[in-house]
Amino acid sequence: MLIKQRKASDESENNVTSEWAYLNRRKLMLGAGAALIGAGAALSDLQRRDAGPRELGSLDFSQNPAFRPDEVVTPEAAVTRYNNFYEFGVSKEDPFINAWRLQTSPWSVTVDGFTDKPGTYAFEDLVDMNALQERIYRLRCVEAWSMVIPWIGVPLASIIKKLAPTSDAKYVVFETLADPAQMPGIRWPVIDWPYQEGLRMDEAMNDLAFIAVGLFGKEIPNQNGAPMRLVTPWKYGFKSIKSIVRITFSDTQPTTSWMKTGPSEYGFFSNVNPEVSHPRWSQARERRIGEFGRRDTLKFNGYGEEVADLYAGMDLRKYF
Repeated sequence: MLIKQRKASDESENNVTSEWAYLNRRKLMLGAGAALIGAGAALSDLQRRDAGPRELGSLDFSQNPAFRPDEVVTPEAAVTRYNNFYEFGVSKEDPFINAWRLQTSPWSVTVDGFTDKPGTYAFEDLVDMNALQERIYRLRCVEAWSMVIPWIGVPLASIIKKLAPTSDAKYVVFETLADPAQMPGIRWPVIDWPYQEGLRMDEAMNDLAFIAVGLFGKEIPNQNGAPMRLVTPWKYGFKSIKSIVRITFSDTQPTTSWMKTGPSEYGFFSNVNPEVSHPRWSQARERRIGEFGRRDTLKFNGYGEEVADLYAGMDLRKYF
């Protein structure tokens, strides 16, 4: 298939690196690097970093009034500079610093498993760029911090319908790119790479499940999961897998990356639930990035009306 080109626990808000601090620290690093590194390839690498992240194109989209909470949107600088993306490093600022390496165009996704349409798809064949909509969702992370983010993308259901899963498909499994040449964090065995996540099929088809390709009116930055990432706002943030390169339709529940890494801490469903504590901290309250103080955590992150029926009759303390 032809691949077409695209245009280009609890943290303090004080940990969000300011632009001034980042740029000045980077100048110091570059100065030291120029003095210490004699190899031309290494110097070229530093010069490329100094050029900054790729230029983000603006997107045409409609606004979805059904998903516009009456809440203050988190500042763009925090959303794009305070991330979990361990492929680029485990510190919150590492993705912003290191993700410039990621090449997002052309981009393809392998589709396999129980589907009538397996194959390798170009990004443009999966995402209808003429049908983008903005949805403002809350994002709640397991470390007890949260944000309010204006995502741009398409419902996951619209992509799944294109891929024609068979009746045997009970789960959809996603996989992130794992390329050590582009992702320095891959060199460390933080998890069993590549990163994998999954949803039950009825969760994936729920209207809240979203494939994001943009933020704040522009293409999604590399550190936020370019060129396409999952957004499941009723679940903890690690379920919203980034930089997707594989979609597999499975008849069995997958063992996802964090389930392998910490089975007593991370379950398959990972629904936001203030009644179920992480083994090392409470999930009853959260810190909204950009605010002082804490607020009560809402069950299903406040989206119970849309998703609670998916779990009717389930013991959510057992199936966490």
